[in-house]
Amino acid sequence: MNDLFIIDSHCHLDSLDYETRHKNVDEVIENAKARGVQRFISICTTLGSFENMKKLTAHRPEVSLSCGVHPLNVEDEPFDYARLLESAKDPRVVAIGETGLDYHYTPETKELQQSIFQQQIHIANEVNKPLVIHTRSAREDTMQLLIENNAEKCGGVLHCFTEDWNMAKRALDIGFYISISGIITFKNAEDLREVVKKVPLDRLLVETDSPYLAPIPYRGKPNQPAYVREVCEYLATLKGVSVEEMAQTTTQNVQRLFKLTV
Repeated sequence: MNDLFIIDSHCHLDSLDYETRHKNVDEVIENAKARGVQRFISICTTLGSFENMKKLTAHRPEVSLSCGVHPLNVEDEPFDYARLLESAKDPRVVAIGETGLDYHYTPETKELQQSIFQQQIHIANEVNKPLVIHTRSAREDTMQLLIENNAEKCGGVLHCFTEDWNMAKRALDIGFYISISGIITFKNAEDLREVVKKVPLDRLLVETDSPYLAPIPYRGKPNQPAYVREVCEYLATLKGVSVEEMAQTTTQNVQRLFKLTV
């Protein structure tokens, strides 16, 4: 099964269940490697969790990191620009985020989200590392803030994409990538499939967002990086290419965006 080279471009290795489901992070990575998933980008959601994620994965050179504050976590701790900037300079950090806007769950923090989002765009530009964007029920503001704050300089990805073609096109127009999760396999994701058919192959990434959003046939169970293979296979069928081509292309896209060497 390890005939492919797939990169899980977005997982939360510090959020997996190491009490009852996985023995440790090594087991998670070896499970994934047995299915052709060779590299991992583990995504941070708070400033406070970054050091723990660093320690958890310190002995695994195939794991790269992001650092940032998720829009749903903006009230967890005071935002510290200098602290995030320092973390962003770490050589293992390849991206800033995940950051962005989420008005679906916490519209009451809209202004704080916007402020912290803009500061993270500035940090990404300062360290020249791409942004990992979360957006929900905030299409217009997300794109406007990216454009106003010159996010095209550092580039980035709209992760776990579930938006419409208009937003995808606007993101592609400023050089961003589109990342696809297990949602693409869900029965009710027909609109998303139609959007993804239009996205150029050279701008697509695959991800799990594990431990969330496990693809069919694992839907309803905790997700893990090994399952990004299902996303890659489904996407290949949807785009009319071989699994080998989809794996190779999305891997090259990750390498280009995050400046990874393999």
